[in-house]
Amino acid sequence: MQKADIGMIGLAVMGENLSMNMESKGFTVAVYNYETEAVDAFMEGRGKGRKFIGTYSYAELAENLTKPRKVMMMVKADVVDLVIEQLIPHLKPGDIVIDGGNSNFHDTIRRTKYLEEKGFYFIGSGVSGGEEGALKGPALMPGGSYEAWEHVAPVFTAISAKAGDGEPCCGWIGSDGAGHFVKMVHNGIEYGDMQLICEAYLLMREVLGMDADEMQAVFSAWKDTELKSYLIEITADILGYKDTDGTPLVDKILDTAGQKGTGKWTGISALQEGVPLTLIGEAVFARCLSAIKDERVTASKEYEKKPVVFNGDKQAFIEDIRKALYAAKIISYAQGFSLMRAATESYQWDLSYGSIAMMWRGGCIIRSAFLDKIKDAYRNNPDLSNLVLDPYFKGAISGNIGAWRNVAAASIRHGVPAPAICSALNYFDGYTSERLPANLLQAQRDYFGAHTYERLDSPRGKFFHTDWTGHGGKTSSTTYNA
Repeated sequence: MQKADIGMIGLAVMGENLSMNMESKGFTVAVYNYETEAVDAFMEGRGKGRKFIGTYSYAELAENLTKPRKVMMMVKADVVDLVIEQLIPHLKPGDIVIDGGNSNFHDTIRRTKYLEEKGFYFIGSGVSGGEEGALKGPALMPGGSYEAWEHVAPVFTAISAKAGDGEPCCGWIGSDGAGHFVKMVHNGIEYGDMQLICEAYLLMREVLGMDADEMQAVFSAWKDTELKSYLIEITADILGYKDTDGTPLVDKILDTAGQKGTGKWTGISALQEGVPLTLIGEAVFARCLSAIKDERVTASKEYEKKPVVFNGDKQAFIEDIRKALYAAKIISYAQGFSLMRAATESYQWDLSYGSIAMMWRGGCIIRSAFLDKIKDAYRNNPDLSNLVLDPYFKGAISGNIGAWRNVAAASIRHGVPAPAICSALNYFDGYTSERLPANLLQAQRDYFGAHTYERLDSPRGKFFHTDWTGHGGKTSSTTYNA
């Protein structure tokens, strides 16, 4: 009896399309779904006549796999533990379990340890590209038990997207939760990119009074600039898409956005690591703000917004928006890579930032020509602390900073919210400031809580406390950073 090269648990959109992708590359795939009717539907539908083996239990799935067994789960994050517990009685030591869903990397760290202690191997892999990417080639970010990689690599490399130079958008990320962490940061950057594009759209609509067709032309033109990317391409397509009555469909879509949690996790991780992920944080909060639609409608009736007429050069302002979008996009990636740099130290991962940028060049949602520049930056200087210090990105920001400030000022002057563009600018101004007002902040903390401070005229690490009121005493609090 012929056995399958790999098993797939979960036949929803991603699991089904990944299975089709694997089979198209010459692999035999055993498929299983908790609701077994889905197995029948798949075997009689898209899978009919192809190299698939339909299975109806975990035992049957395991029996139909070559050793070491490789089983990939494409299920919701909240049932991964349950699936693992039901699956492992049918596995043998050395078998490999793969989680390709959007699991929290802390769970992946725990699961890797748990399965390795039982003699199995575990891989937590980020999978980016959505429905189309899963079918035609996603970006894959695997991490976990390195011993499993040699067995999984042929499949993952074959099904992954290929960059323009033919390189697979897939590679080993690191131990335990590294793969899911990098996917989480990818999604955080995705939140930032999408919010920045939406703000550019809103500025054109509200400040310049442009309609969807005019904006479609602008975004189409931007596809041939430094902004060339998948998200810019689909934005142009969306703006040009007409409803059945011939009017732009985008104008009829309710302005409330959903989210699945990875952006929130990115923000939480940044807070835990002490990394100022301001732009991505604002992108998450912008979605939260959009969700309270009824409150916003009520509030809009309480505060009259007097329209400010735009009297400038329309085409010049559109170009300013493009430059501001590019500069802010650099900050989005700079913050994301700074978070990965901090996590590398915290979790003892050996992340290769240039390689990660290469993996994102194809298949994934944030794929863009821009990533080649990030790859070059980290290959030229593996110890680069922040992308804004790379010569290329320094030149890009310096050349666009004036336009960026014009756009931020216009958003405030016209009352058009652009939190990501503005917070990115504030981050840049803060990061490039030799002195910030934290000296006053430390004085305040020492005044009310005796939290101590350092002095400019003393070595770093030497702390002082002042009895600001004259009756506070000399006892100070322990100095620490949470």
